[in-house]
Amino acid sequence: MPNPFSRKRKIVRQTSSGGAKKSTRVKLRPGSDWTKRNFITSVWIPTLFTKRSGARARPLFPKVQPGQIGITWIGHASFLVQTYEVNVLIDPIWSMWLSVIKRLKEPGFHIHHLPSIDFVLVTHAHFDHLDRRTLRKVASDQPIVVPVGVGRLVHRLGFNIVHELGEWQTIELGPLRVSLTPAHHWGARFLADTHRGFGGFVIGANGRSVFHCGDSAYFEGFKEIGERHNIEIALLPIGAYDPPLAREVHMNPEEAVRAFNELKAKTLVPMHYGSFRLGYEPLEEPLERLRESARVHGIEDKVLVMTEGKPVVL
Repeated sequence: MPNPFSRKRKIVRQTSSGGAKKSTRVKLRPGSDWTKRNFITSVWIPTLFTKRSGARARPLFPKVQPGQIGITWIGHASFLVQTYEVNVLIDPIWSMWLSVIKRLKEPGFHIHHLPSIDFVLVTHAHFDHLDRRTLRKVASDQPIVVPVGVGRLVHRLGFNIVHELGEWQTIELGPLRVSLTPAHHWGARFLADTHRGFGGFVIGANGRSVFHCGDSAYFEGFKEIGERHNIEIALLPIGAYDPPLAREVHMNPEEAVRAFNELKAKTLVPMHYGSFRLGYEPLEEPLERLRESARVHGIEDKVLVMTEGKPVVL
């Protein structure tokens, strides 16, 4: 059955409604001491001989009632968000490799066990967020929302309608309101792709809200995001904070707690850890540090650590 919210083969770039700001890009010059360690010998080669953990099982997706939100973590930054009316897939990746980087944790369930997907959101064009192999498999007659400059990358994968958003722009998709928020990151898929946008998404539905941060280092913009949007559930990255080139491009767990507090959110769901080893830090370290920081700041009861493939209804 055709999706009632889609149109045929069109890329729609939203016009600015005012107040948009330039993207907050990180300084991509390598840190001064990045040559003191060798990522290939100390991280990459050992991961090739590391056995993948986790397991795939048929998920038991709940029947989400009006006013509820169902969240399933697929792994890394991939989530299925369900409301009573629609299913939304964010940054989906089922691939076992990022080019030469091995996936070390199973996604939790097979892609063919997904329910019918109404909308797809992709935060930026990096290979661990815009995974072409996965997107080709889920592409159907449904809209996809991406930052400005990313549309052509996904249109050719089989999506018939592509919405491109600039910072702070909002689009209504059926019962949802989806807004693109700024991030402290960059969006290039290749070296010359300096025109591609990036950011996070605030998804609003029936008075509830979910914020998917995308990729971001810590920056003062989290406070403004919290002022502009009443955020309830914050999906925040906590891994890859010790990258090979020593650039400050991702938050560490303590910064994620700070961002959460500045967002004034109600629930913190950690992501972007455990699936791919993209930094020098051990796979288990981000979650350990997050739990300790949450204890220090008195928000242990607000942290929801999810297991891949296990839905939670909030």
